Amino acid sequence: MFKKLRFLGLAAVLVLVIALAACGGGSDEGSESDSGSDDSGNSDGGDSSSGVELGESELTVPYVAWAGAMARTPLVKQVLEEVGYTVEPKQVDAGAMWTSVANDDSSFMTASWLPATHQSYWEKYQDDVEAVGAFVDKAPLAMTVPSYMDVNSIEDLKGNKELGEAVDWEITGIDPGAGVMQNTETAIEEYGLDKWELKPSSEGAMLSELQKKIDNEEPIIIPGWKPHWMFAEMDLKMLEDPKEVYGGEGDRIEAIAHTSFKEDSPAAYEVLKRLTEDYDTEMENKLLVEINNGTEAADAASQFLEDNPDLLEKWTEGIGE
Repeated sequence: MFKKLRFLGLAAVLVLVIALAACGGGSDEGSESDSGSDDSGNSDGGDSSSGVELGESELTVPYVAWAGAMARTPLVKQVLEEVGYTVEPKQVDAGAMWTSVANDDSSFMTASWLPATHQSYWEKYQDDVEAVGAFVDKAPLAMTVPSYMDVNSIEDLKGNKELGEAVDWEITGIDPGAGVMQNTETAIEEYGLDKWELKPSSEGAMLSELQKKIDNEEPIIIPGWKPHWMFAEMDLKMLEDPKEVYGGEGDRIEAIAHTSFKEDSPAAYEVLKRLTEDYDTEMENKLLVEINNGTEAADAASQFLEDNPDLLEKWTEGIGE
């Protein structure tokens, strides 16, 4: 009886040893497999597959009806929608654009001009907003005329009776809240252009009047800025600005967001940062010329992304759902 029990006991021990050995082998095998996964780049938990979180996914983007903003905004919108956001563009004037972002009623904007043109807005709201990145590093502004006009500097306007009477002493402007309009008012004061007045309208109305005057080779003075399709389609020149009222070499056109944007919508912040790193004057000019030739802004943006899939991939890689 005892021999039988001893035999059964030895058998049980043997079975247990075999079982433990088998478990140990399985554990080693699993460790090697996990190590292999880590060596291949953490495919289950790495940044490239898990992605940056969307956070708040409904975004409002205010913009002003200026050519550049109307080209950039649809492009940004479509890229953000690629990674899962819902984007509502909202056309406003410059003051409302800055105020809505500073109050966190809007997520970000694509049309700030700093340091000169929107200086007053920056001074007012700088504690509530931050620059995410620049679409264009140098965007010059100045009084602008057709190249056939015999003036080369803002100083040439002072006391210029012949030219003044030919244009009714008026500078044809855009919407009154625009920074370039504020600069032009300052230029009138700084250069002593006593009889001259800045006539506000809209960008569309100004461009229509500019084209009409050029067609008849008549004089006209406008506040101009680059990049803009008018410089590609019309023979224009910017007047010299020795007092640098318009900011010298030019402003930065930047994406400005509320200070909470990065935390609220981290993926959108990352997309916007990447996009502004690649965006430049050449890219904007392509969009502007397409739009001026009759293509809807949204269609121009779609075509650009279709023609540049490498950029879209770069801007959205590892981001979103």
